[in-house]
Amino acid sequence: MIRGKSKECIAMLLAGGQGSRLKVLTEATAKPAVPFGGKYRIIDFPLSNCVNSGIDTVGIMTQYQPLELNDYIGTGSPWGLDRNFGGVHILPPYSQSGKSEWYKGTANAIYQNINFVDRYEPEYVLVLSGDHIYKMDYEKMLRYHKEKGAQCTIAVLDVPLEEASRFGIMNTRDDDSIYEFEEKPKQPKSTKASMGVYLFDWELLKKYLIDDEANPDSANDFGKNIIPKLLADGKKLFAYQFDGYWKDVGTIASLWEANMDLLDPNVPIELKDKNYKIYARNYAEPPTLITKTADINNSFVAEGCTVKGSVKNSVISTGCKIAEDAIVISSVLMPDVEIKSGAVVKYAIIGQESVIGMNARVGEIPPEGDGANKEICVIGKKSVIASNEIVTQ
Repeated sequence: MIRGKSKECIAMLLAGGQGSRLKVLTEATAKPAVPFGGKYRIIDFPLSNCVNSGIDTVGIMTQYQPLELNDYIGTGSPWGLDRNFGGVHILPPYSQSGKSEWYKGTANAIYQNINFVDRYEPEYVLVLSGDHIYKMDYEKMLRYHKEKGAQCTIAVLDVPLEEASRFGIMNTRDDDSIYEFEEKPKQPKSTKASMGVYLFDWELLKKYLIDDEANPDSANDFGKNIIPKLLADGKKLFAYQFDGYWKDVGTIASLWEANMDLLDPNVPIELKDKNYKIYARNYAEPPTLITKTADINNSFVAEGCTVKGSVKNSVISTGCKIAEDAIVISSVLMPDVEIKSGAVVKYAIIGQESVIGMNARVGEIPPEGDGANKEICVIGKKSVIASNEIVTQ
């Protein structure tokens, strides 16, 4: 998508949210940098989508606890984004004309980086969120945008009618043009839920960002301000139907569910697809050791682990140690967790570098047995659970 010294389309990735609903997992880590799936970070998915779609210029807007995320992204080489012109760029808030302020909202984050976007003279700008798990070819969305003559295209996912009130809903005509946007409607008119993936004609978006910033009453947000204003002004907005797997992992329950989805053969998210890889910064780890005392069933076990105990229906990240007589069931262990002998971990997420002491009990089987939408027990990064201690929340 390169035309001389300009780019046809660049991506702007919103990665600055505090992630308070992920509780202790984001106290010192930006939400997009939270580990996922044994060897990935959440941000690996939108970044990999970009490179797999031919988008080689990505601005990442960081704000809350950015250090670990910045270190992880580095020069962008794991994703092929270490380029002289384009590539990946970390974009924190910065002082402009002696004025410095945090990103006030999603629209304001792009507004503060208008000069960055203009460097590449793009026709189109793709606005993404850094906390969704999905695989999507944005190039197909761009083709659709052009075919429809759209000025803004919003990716949508069909959701069950009974769940539609949890989402921003796009109401469309027969040709998929959008005539109304409703934020979490009590009585939804359709089931087309916004995925938070927006494709804009850049010159139009820039004008609306500048106008929005000049409005002191605006929340400077795409869903609350920019999209409704575009609709009110009669601009051409279209819904792009996505039919693959998509999960917003902004809560403990949804993060646990997304990890468990990787273990379910009936869920359409495939990490082994050689034609559509999810790239990540993977550090060299020795092979995993599985001893004769180990009992592993329907689980992911990443590199560098030592497993001597029982692991069932769980995701075990790089560098974990599970001692003999320890039991891990329907849980997620983030990197470098140690589960000592006799400990039992059930329906839990254990943060990086935590230690679960001998004979400790963490988590419990939810009343309905499967953990879905239940209060999953979560242990924060570098925590130590003492021997014989019981933790259920």
